[in-house]
Amino acid sequence: MRYLAKCPACGREYDDPLRFRCDCGSPLELKLELDDFTEDRLLRVRSMWRYLRFFPYVGDVVSLGEGWTPLVRLDGHVHLKMDFINPTGSFKDRGSSAVVSTIGRLVRETGGFLAEDSSGNAGASLAAYSAKAGLRARIYVPSSASGHKMDQIRAYGAELVRVDGSREEVAREAMRPEEGKIYVGHPWHPVFRDGMRTLAYEIFEQMGYRAPDRVYVPVSSGTGLMGLLRGFEHLGVDTRVVACQTEAVHPLLARFTGRPYTPPPSLDTLAEALIMTDPPLLDLMVEALGRSGGSVDAVGEDEIARAFLELARKGIYVEPTSAVSLACYRKQLDSGEVDESEEVVLLLTGSGLKTSPRIIERLLGGR
Repeated sequence: MRYLAKCPACGREYDDPLRFRCDCGSPLELKLELDDFTEDRLLRVRSMWRYLRFFPYVGDVVSLGEGWTPLVRLDGHVHLKMDFINPTGSFKDRGSSAVVSTIGRLVRETGGFLAEDSSGNAGASLAAYSAKAGLRARIYVPSSASGHKMDQIRAYGAELVRVDGSREEVAREAMRPEEGKIYVGHPWHPVFRDGMRTLAYEIFEQMGYRAPDRVYVPVSSGTGLMGLLRGFEHLGVDTRVVACQTEAVHPLLARFTGRPYTPPPSLDTLAEALIMTDPPLLDLMVEALGRSGGSVDAVGEDEIARAFLELARKGIYVEPTSAVSLACYRKQLDSGEVDESEEVVLLLTGSGLKTSPRIIERLLGGR
């Protein structure tokens, strides 16, 4: 099957996997005709590439063993999808593997390099998969970014470029045309978020070929959310996906509910990876959530801190960003929006080992 992407805004189609957006400026979506999800179509490998037959546009698979992460019971009917147990400590490895597997050969033939903008996890992930494929990578990050994620990026051999300004200004600099540059930013490239479909497949398999009532997912750029929604749509199951944001940064909640939203002049949040105030996929997220019956919620800093400590005290050390999914679930449980009898999966997206020491000190203090 040849590669084909379509613009949801104007309908224009493209067969070039190096293109990340339409001429009209809109993000692209892949056009796929997929076989039904049946056990006989799965490969006997313990990675996301057990679903290779549902990614017909992929060329040479570039893998570090990503995916097939554990599904662990927290308590009662609550399960944790432990996606921070991926090669680089982040669920973004699914998207990076998909992108590099799709365009790696083309990039090598052109002699170009991959460019990505990131607050940390996506950049570290793309740097790792570029290294695995023998490709050059340049990662653009906010000038304020620090800590272990930056160390990761440099250790993988990628060029690290710090950019002054907002998260959106970092993205614009990464997209700026330059000879040899091939931009594969995770909020934009359709293959990146399509790799996230594998989350839905794994949850479905690991629950015994049935779907949970709800899945809670932290949302910033929306790649994980969009992948889950498309995966469950392919499976034909009725699962309600809850997009989880913070009170500090909640553009999706505002757009979905019609509330006014003004980004804060400065950001100081425990959820360091949820800082995109104007995600390019915003309209697509709203449409997909509405079509699927999903919803959006937001939690405050105290709720995030409590959820982080609850997980840690049970031996699960994640980024505070990941704890946002548990915080949203606890909030909805307390309000009666969700019943404790419902089967629930909480997506944990990043390892606590990647969290900046400043944030950890805020969380632990004198403990």
